[in-house]
Amino acid sequence: MQTLVIFDIPDDRIRNKVGVACKDYGLERIQYSAFLGAINHNRRDELRQRLRRTLGKKAGNIQIYPLCEKDLRLKIEIINHKGDEK
Repeated sequence: MQTLVIFDIPDDRIRNKVGVACKDYGLERIQYSAFLGAINHNRRDELRQRLRRTLGKKAGNIQIYPLCEKDLRLKIEIINHKGDEK
């Protein structure tokens, strides 16, 4: 199952550690503070525990969303690269 992890963490060091953890679990960065990838339930739970330990008592918000393939196919992506608009 696909998993989306998004986070808002003001501490650069903690934010970087969260990004490293997501990459360690095979997730791909899709935005600066968003990762997506296929991991099973057990690995998602391991990641949740690791992210909870990483954040500790520091300020921040980490959200983990399991996404089924059907819902993921409904994704809408709007991309505008600088210089494209004329």
